[in-house]
Amino acid sequence: MIAIDAEPFAYTFPPDKVALIVIDMQRDFVEPGGFGHTLGNDVTRLQAIVPTVARLIALFRANGWPVIHTREGHKPDLSDCPPAKRLRGAPSLRIGDAGPMGRILIHGEPGHGIVSELAPIDGEIVLDKPGKGAFYATSLGDDLARLGATHLVLAGVTTEVCVQTTMREANDRGFECLLVEDATESYFPAFKEAALAMVRAQGGIVGWTAPLSSLELAVATESVS
Repeated sequence: MIAIDAEPFAYTFPPDKVALIVIDMQRDFVEPGGFGHTLGNDVTRLQAIVPTVARLIALFRANGWPVIHTREGHKPDLSDCPPAKRLRGAPSLRIGDAGPMGRILIHGEPGHGIVSELAPIDGEIVLDKPGKGAFYATSLGDDLARLGATHLVLAGVTTEVCVQTTMREANDRGFECLLVEDATESYFPAFKEAALAMVRAQGGIVGWTAPLSSLELAVATESVS
């Protein structure tokens, strides 16, 4: 078992039963001209975590641990995008509209893709999800069962929406989850802090949180021993 200095207390995981899930690090959320930007958000906050997420992915790859990427998006005919989602709010562009990176959040469009710095490599699972949680209408549950994973490390965007939703779904399914604090971000700093606090409240009701440095130190210490 590898033990990490985390909140609300140490998080331990068996290295042969862990998987990393990187949530929605897509151009439509992270880059100017994408969906996040059309909602009036400051995307530079999300861009800032890309190097940290890259380090986290590299750590898992170096140890031969599974890496799973998710992408939120919809079919070109929007048959899997309910009006309640598409018509909410007042963005300058809605899901399916043509934008600087193609149609917003549509499979196969440039904006739907993962940012180049975090691009999946051969053998890594890439899941397209129509909702906020990564378990809904995807093969994630079956993929994790096939991998034998019992412990999940999570990263990505946004902390309070897709990341927290996925973490709660995983918790309900019996997974032990760690959220890497500096490898997740929100357009709203207060929302991120609130989400982190909710995850680890009441003795880790949803899971644990820790900075990447704590995970790196724990893995390095285990390797030396």
